[in-house]
Amino acid sequence: MKCERLWTNARLATMQGGAAGLGVIEHGAVGMAAGTITYVGSMIDAPAAAETIDCEGRWITPGLIDPHTHLVFAGDRIAEFELRQKGASYEEIARAGGGIVSTVHATRAASEAELVASALPRLDALIAEGMTTIEIKSGYGLSVEDEAKMLRAARVLGEVRPVTVRTTFLGAHALPGEYAGDADGYIDLVCNEMIPMVAAAGLADAVDAFCENIGFTPAQTERVFAAAKRHGLPVKLHAEQLSNQHGAAMAARHKALSADHLEYLDDDGIAAMAASGTVAMLLPGAFYFLRETKLPPVAALRAANVPIALATDCNPGTSPLTSLLLTMNMAAVQFGLTVDECLLGVTRHAAHALGRQAEAGTLDVGKHCDLAIWDIERPADLVGRIGFNPLHQRIWMGQ
Repeated sequence: MKCERLWTNARLATMQGGAAGLGVIEHGAVGMAAGTITYVGSMIDAPAAAETIDCEGRWITPGLIDPHTHLVFAGDRIAEFELRQKGASYEEIARAGGGIVSTVHATRAASEAELVASALPRLDALIAEGMTTIEIKSGYGLSVEDEAKMLRAARVLGEVRPVTVRTTFLGAHALPGEYAGDADGYIDLVCNEMIPMVAAAGLADAVDAFCENIGFTPAQTERVFAAAKRHGLPVKLHAEQLSNQHGAAMAARHKALSADHLEYLDDDGIAAMAASGTVAMLLPGAFYFLRETKLPPVAALRAANVPIALATDCNPGTSPLTSLLLTMNMAAVQFGLTVDECLLGVTRHAAHALGRQAEAGTLDVGKHCDLAIWDIERPADLVGRIGFNPLHQRIWMGQ
């Protein structure tokens, strides 16, 4: 088949190298037609093309994927950073009315257009490092109207920038002030009004919850998951970040796309995730920013062949991070991930965590032509350096 465009004289990291390999092709080429990859392989066997681009020996990877963000919000929480510098913990700040609830006040006061405008610089920073797909959660509105507003703003971001946006409804993120002391009543609202609304309006691609000692109980989370299932939405979960609530095992029982954070994950949770195919989503930015010391059980996840994804967790309070390159470095340095694991974590496994493995995450015929072309000597340059952005060109849907 003749290609519309062919990138040639490249070194390819296809991310198809088995369980933990990059699938490198030296002297490779990638062909594209109608926004879809039509050829991946040796230059020698490449088909004819209407346009040929000489990559001059550069590396090509799939476009990077950020599969866990809270990119849309209003206001900031720099004051909380100062409090933590003086010794206050995340939980103490949250229980004193800070944390998520403080962002809720600012987000409710903002218009949809203001939310889009404030999110664009964060999105642009990620795009500038080769990101082509991003997940964006709600969860700072905590009312029917404001959750919808956040999700609409996230959808708009995918219209005004060349990027694929996947949205996640996170109504069960925190307890709003008007439901103080009535968490079950708020979960009623989430299950009976919010989830039906976002499903009917096509605003969400998945449903998430914060199952934690300062969030919602496993029983309340089960109710959210059951409502998501009734409306045909897959689930994922903030689990085992601050304590072991056995949320990851519960998420796995519901065939969750991912369980995220996982510092306090136990062996039963790992076994359940391995059996269900649930991806382990590690968020080193939050671990770093909160000065956590309890490491996620990477060796046990690796031994159980649980796929590991990485994400920025971009949010105003606990991970104000807009760099997947730095995320990979943090995961390598803090968690001991290998270079290959880091790169797979923001490509193939990240796509899996979004349920998009048929469309993105590897250089493979039939997938979207989302590419990142790098001025590097070896893939380790993308992980082992700090403050270094070697992106030469980013291609989204062939353009």
